[in-house]
Formats: sequence, C-alpha cells, structure tokens
Amino acid sequence: RKKMGLLLLLIITQCAINSIKTHSVSKPNIILLMADDLGIGDLGCYGNRTLRTPNIDRLAEEGVTLTQHIAASPLCTPSRAAFLTGRYPIRSGMAAFSRVGVFLFSASSGGLPSEEITFSKLLKQKGYATALIGKWHLGMNCESSNDFCHHPLNHGFDYFYGLPVTNFRDCKPGQGSVFLKGVQKDLVIPIQITGIALVSLAVVQYIGLLKVPFQALGYFLLIITISLVVLIFFFYHFQHLNCFLMRDHQIIQQPLSYENLTQRLTKEAMKFIERNTDTPFLLFLSYLHVHTALYASENFRGKSKHGLYGDAVEEMDWSVGQVLDVLEKHNLSDKTLVYFTSDQGAHVEEISSAGEVHGGFNGIYKGGKSTNWEGGIRVPGLLRWPGVVRAGAYIDEPTSNMDVFPTIVKLADAQVPSDRIIDGHDLLPLLQGKVTQSEHEFLFHYCNAYLNAVRWHPGNSESVWKVFFFTPNFSPEGSNGCYDSHVCFCHGGFITQHDPPLLFDLSRDPEEKVPLTPDTESRFYDIIRVIHQAVDNHTRSLHAVPNQLSWNNLLWKPWLQLCCSSLFQSCYCDYESGGSPLQVHLG
Repeated sequence: RKKMGLLLLLIITQCAINSIKTHSVSKPNIILLMADDLGIGDLGCYGNRTLRTPNIDRLAEEGVTLTQHIAASPLCTPSRAAFLTGRYPIRSGMAAFSRVGVFLFSASSGGLPSEEITFSKLLKQKGYATALIGKWHLGMNCESSNDFCHHPLNHGFDYFYGLPVTNFRDCKPGQGSVFLKGVQKDLVIPIQITGIALVSLAVVQYIGLLKVPFQALGYFLLIITISLVVLIFFFYHFQHLNCFLMRDHQIIQQPLSYENLTQRLTKEAMKFIERNTDTPFLLFLSYLHVHTALYASENFRGKSKHGLYGDAVEEMDWSVGQVLDVLEKHNLSDKTLVYFTSDQGAHVEEISSAGEVHGGFNGIYKGGKSTNWEGGIRVPGLLRWPGVVRAGAYIDEPTSNMDVFPTIVKLADAQVPSDRIIDGHDLLPLLQGKVTQSEHEFLFHYCNAYLNAVRWHPGNSESVWKVFFFTPNFSPEGSNGCYDSHVCFCHGGFITQHDPPLLFDLSRDPEEKVPLTPDTESRFYDIIRVIHQAVDNHTRSLHAVPNQLSWNNLLWKPWLQLCCSSLFQSCYCDYESGGSPLQVHLG
C-alpha cells in the first residue's frame, strides 16, 4: 500500500511538473532583434576578439547559439519577406527577375502582398500586442498615396515606428550615393546614343539627305528634356522623398535625422514593453545598424577599434542591453523568448570615399551580402528563454530564419496555415534538446528569383553537401566580392554557369575553398542526382504569382509619394520634438 501511495504521489508530481512546463511554454512574450548587414564574425560569441558586444554575447551564454543559421536570401527585401512569412520569397513574388532585388524608393508600388500571412497577423489574432520598430523595406502603397496596402499595420502590427524603406548612403549628406555609380554606368551609353542621333539628324537635315519634321524633332527634344529634369529633381531630393521616419501612418520626420536615432528606436522599444507588461507581446526591433550610411551617437563615436563600423556595432549592442534590462526590471525575462539575427551577411564591398572599411566581417566564410556563398547567408542565430531553452548550448545543424515563423506561431497557440506551403520548421524541439537533427534536409538558396545553390544534410550523415549551379564573377578577379559594381548580380555576364554543378562538403570545407570532383568524391554523381531530384520536387511546389519586384513595381511613382508638408517646402517636417503631424501627399 505504501508503494502504491508513493507511486501515485510520483505520478501526481510528474503531472504537475508537466503541467507547469506546458504552461510555461505557452504564449510567451516574443522579442525579435534583427541587425542589418551584420557579419557573423562581428560578434564576440562568434569569435570576434576586438569588438565589444557583451549584451549580445549574454544571449549566447544564457541561450542557444545556432552556428549554421541561414538567411533565406542574401538581400534585405526578400530575406525579410521570408522571415515574416516562413516561406521562400519566390512563393510570394518577393524575388526579382531583374537586376535590382530590393525596393529603392518609398513611392514604389510593389511590396509584401496582403494575401501573405505573417507571424504578426497570427499572433495579433491570439491577443498579442504587436509592434515593429525600425526598418521595414517591404513596400508601402499600391495605387494611391494613402492606401497603405503594404504598410506594417496592414500586416499584423498594431504599432509602427521606423523607416518605410531602408538606410541608404544617400540619406546622409556627405556619405556618397549608392545610385550615382549605377546611374552613371547605365546612362552613359543611352546619352551617347541620343547625342550621336541628334547630331546625325542635324547633319543630314543640313545637307538635305533627309527631311525631319521640326515638330517631331521638337517632341523628341521635349521628352528628353522632361526625362532629364525629372531624373535630376528626383536625385536632388532623394533624401527628402525616401529617407523619413513614420509613426503608424504619419510621417514625423522628413528627412530622417540621425541624431540619437538608435536611442530613439531603443526608447520606443522599451516604452512598448512597459505598456504591455500584463499582456503577451511581440516586438520586432529591426535595427538600421549596420547598413550604410553608418552612424553612431556621440557616446559611441570613436570608441571602438574598428572605426565608425565598430562604433555602430557597439551602439547596437548597447541597445540590446537596454531591452534586456527592461525585461529584468519588470520580471519578464523568464516569460520572454529573445531572438537575435541579421537579415544577411556583411556587405564586404562597402568602402567609404575616404577608403575606410564600412562593411562587416564574415569570419572564415567566403563572399558576403548579395551572394549565396556562406558569407552572404550564414548569419548569427541566438535564442534565449530562461528555463525553457538550454543555456550555453551550440547547435551546428542547418536552420533558417524562416523557422522563426512556425516556432513563435506554435508558442502563441496559433495554427500554422495549412492552405499554403510553409518552408520553416519549429525550432523548439532542437532548442530543448528533444531532437538532435534539423528538419531541413534541403535548403534552397536563391539569387533573386534564380535558384543558385542547394544545401543537403542527409539524415544518416554528418556531411552538409552544397552545390552551386552558378557563381558570381568577383571583380576585380581574385577578390572576395563584386567591388566594381558594389553588389553581385544574378544573371548574364555577371555570373559563371557550372555543369556539372560545383560541389562542396561544408562539414569539411566551410570556407568553400576546394570544389569536389568525381576524382575526389566517389559519390559525386549520386549526390548531384539526389539534389537534382530535390530541385524538381521543390520546383513543382512553386506557383506563378505577381512579381512584386518587376520594373513597373520598382519604379518611383510620384502619385504614391508621401510628403508631410508640400512640394514647395521640399517635403520637410520634424515633429519628433512635439507638435501634430500634417500629412500631405504629392500627385
């Protein structure tokens, strides 16, 4: 009888423990911290010994470090679309077939389609308070300057404070331009052709070989003149038209001021947490650091060992510390899952006009942003949740930033959508040590809309095979990036096709130095065959969708332009220091 009583007590105790565990992993607060263009080698927890990142390193010490965490794209817009939806960007039309793979203007008509289901939509339906603070870069309007069809508030966020596009060099006077080099290259030949055509017409008209109606010539000159005027106007006013700060649907600062900008973003994040101490919340803090134009406040400027880039990294780390401190202050740490990552690898080609390196460090990994070499897609992945996620653990299994979607959706007791393919997998079993192998047998690496590479991790092997169907042509030759064009491109003369594909085993060659051949890998053709079959299966799962990054959707459309004053005032306002914003639209 005593044994039966003891057994019954043990069963009751275990049930109670299980009940507590189940309750503890249900509907936690979620904080998602995303850096912009941060290299995996920029953080102390990933081996950096010269930059000071104690707060981010603390997440690693108190949580799990993912050492093979992969961005779904090496560019901002498609990577962030995949992050929010848990789906490859090709599925939502957020992958470009043209050279330009991201949104460049606030008045473009493309963006994350409203039909897409974001984790913020699902968590909001479950009673979560939701906020996006910082960078968006997934579109704004569709047909008018106030339809806000792509706005964060239309994708499940209750509150938005940040930039609708991104942080460009052109946003900060004196930092150069990301457009002028490309515009100069693309316009030189058309301008030369136009000039030669006009001179030739004038000559043949003069000598009488051909009679060109003056009216036609006048219309031609008028079109050329208007085009040049619009182009000059747009680039002269680029900072005002594209670099502005919004709160919800209102512009509150145009153009954006970098003065204490990280402090302002951090303060907004802390205030949001403090408003929701008794409500489950989702906070997506999307940093502008360390995308160029680089900036740092006075407290951090000149303090690091790596110039302005290092100052920016250390200021971002300070911000992470402030967020963790406010959780501690309100006894929310044990109730909150914190995730830190970067949208893609460091932009290695970023060098200032003065020759200072403004791009980050990707550690031992090859390439960087805009490429599917490991340096472009292997990003930090840190997850902390005291008492639920193992502390100080390292996981070297392939994981993806798309995995955040099903992970937090399940934690919020919401349903993962069944009417569409979700490419991410729930991370929690891996984080808790309940399983040892990732559910990602294959990961598909796209360069814009072109399938560039595939990663295969067989269930019965430690090998991680990676094949490349094409690779970017680095310039100058022998360098580690596309310095002549600032980023690498995905087609035509910018790439080299490989048949058979290049093959690497990342478990033995993470630096992707020496491609394997049939002579050095006996299973070469078997591996290629399996990967080709996986590609066929994956391709059959894709469906045609509108291309959100077509030239038509990328171009600046004046009638979609947001402006907080009037055209004659050059779209200028600053309500950060008080006052009520007045929103006036061009067009």
